[in-house]
Amino acid sequence: MENRSPEGPTRLSAYSNPFYRALRASAEKADTLVGGAGFFLLGGFIVAAFGAWIFEEVADHVEAGATQAFDDAVLRWMGAHHSTILDNIMLEVTALGTGTVVMMIVAVAALFLVLTQQKYSAILLLVSTGGGLILNLILKMGFDRPRPAIFVPEVRAVSSSFPSGHAMSAAIVYGTVAYLAARLHKRRWARVLIMLIALIVILLICISRLYLGVHYPSDVVAGVSIGLAWAAFCMATLEAIQRFGTRRDPQIPENEKPAPGGAPTGA
Repeated sequence: MENRSPEGPTRLSAYSNPFYRALRASAEKADTLVGGAGFFLLGGFIVAAFGAWIFEEVADHVEAGATQAFDDAVLRWMGAHHSTILDNIMLEVTALGTGTVVMMIVAVAALFLVLTQQKYSAILLLVSTGGGLILNLILKMGFDRPRPAIFVPEVRAVSSSFPSGHAMSAAIVYGTVAYLAARLHKRRWARVLIMLIALIVILLICISRLYLGVHYPSDVVAGVSIGLAWAAFCMATLEAIQRFGTRRDPQIPENEKPAPGGAPTGA
């Protein structure tokens, strides 16, 4: 028993060591700029490309007039189901997507991020919001679709209809703010809840634009799809920039790490 040859374990190690070395090399490769940042950039590109594809498909159908019958039918149904209570509710909801409210949310969130040394997150929020506003203006000027005239709208709108600026800005701002808030929270249920609330707010704003008669359904779908695509690309870029910046400044992950958990374990 004591003279057992170590040939078996030695032979096993001879085969296993190259395997483990390969695994370790793969892990190190995945953490390099190309492996890490490239992964997030690729994911952002895929989401952005998918959103842009949906937008393009909707835009093509709108320009061909293929959506007009459906758009009109939805707005007629909306117009037939108005009430004083719903009017007041929808006016309040749609205000959440106006330029003034959106910019105030961005300003407060960006100030908080700067004060808590989340400078990359603050930059992301400002870039995604500013870029989204410019992109929406360019698209509106390019398509120049007239506003709906199915019934007298509850609010006054002066710009063109396609894509919906409220839907697009809501998707960008509320989506980005929710993402940044979720990044700062350690608990998965809280992250899911934050994203769910943002999704509900975006959906309600979109419905309010239809109810108030200032947008067609195709306007809203186009606005949300291109808005989320732009926001997703900016989010992925933030992750990539942080990985790249870590190579030069190892303090970045420490500065932008999630907030310390104050609740008891299991809460």
